[in-house]
Amino acid sequence: MKICVLPGDGIGPEITAEAVRVLKALGLKFEMEEALLGGGAVDATGNPYPEATQKLAREADAVLLGAVGGPKWDALPREQRPERGLLGIRKDLNLFANLRPAILYPELANASTLKPEVVAGLDILIIRELTGDIYFGQPRGVREENGERVGFNTMVYSESEIRRIGHVAFQAAQKRNKRLCSVDKMNVLECTQLWRDVMIEIAHDYPDVELSHMLVDNAAMQLVKAPKQFDVMVTGNMFGDILSDEASMLTGSIGMLPSASLDDKNKGLYEPSHGSAPDIAGKGIANPLATILSAAMMLRYTFGLEAEALRVESAVKKVLAQGYRTGDIYERGTSKVGTKEMGDVVLAALA
Repeated sequence: MKICVLPGDGIGPEITAEAVRVLKALGLKFEMEEALLGGGAVDATGNPYPEATQKLAREADAVLLGAVGGPKWDALPREQRPERGLLGIRKDLNLFANLRPAILYPELANASTLKPEVVAGLDILIIRELTGDIYFGQPRGVREENGERVGFNTMVYSESEIRRIGHVAFQAAQKRNKRLCSVDKMNVLECTQLWRDVMIEIAHDYPDVELSHMLVDNAAMQLVKAPKQFDVMVTGNMFGDILSDEASMLTGSIGMLPSASLDDKNKGLYEPSHGSAPDIAGKGIANPLATILSAAMMLRYTFGLEAEALRVESAVKKVLAQGYRTGDIYERGTSKVGTKEMGDVVLAALA
């Protein structure tokens, strides 16, 4: 079982180190090798996704990623920015299905900005198509027209791309509460009218799943108004990017939310949903739990080790119940700990 570890930028190396410690503590025969991605890769090679990283990522069974990016690289040409490395590895490995669970742990109900009665018991799975849509569509760019600059991007989805992510979403719903909400903007965008049409066609293959549809602006509102109405949500790349970040804040901190990006054979890239947080990098205060929970998703989805995944998730729940908190989820009466200390108590809970 070979894992490519990409610590990345900002707090990435700190939080990834704790997830690696947890994986090693399980006593499994993992082969782990580190490589560069993002800003650090640009500094070292001039390329946010260098050839050595491409080779290692392609050979590995799974990829564990910290985070990429930061203002240090914002002035670089677009093709050299750290985020191009992240988009590049997703495209290169054909990681088309992004799974982002938004779960509110009972101990963190007060950390949410919403009333506890609105979010208590929240458990949503957002499935985002990851390799199509306006992020990858052509043509794109900036050109001059009538004496001024004009920026343009293309939102495009093929029927096969929609069917592929649709099947992932329906199958995920079958394993949960058998409710799937497809999010689009069909009243304005022809591209997402096709999305809705194809989802309706796919639904015939899953008669046990209740399919509903919602326009993206309403979905954004409903996530704040009544989030527990949702079980599984599926949507395109851009809408999913926005909605999954919104859902993450319902749980109190984006520092708690893992994610998995999978190909059609369950090879995956696993990363926390948050960014590189350069403002706190090196201070030892970042929350590593989202990265540790991402490692649990790796155990489940790529390696099929359900028991070990549950062990890690149970350890995280135990340390929260014991009152340990990093600064982002801290409240009076709990014990504030740093990045490594949080890793230590998770390891103790595993034991």
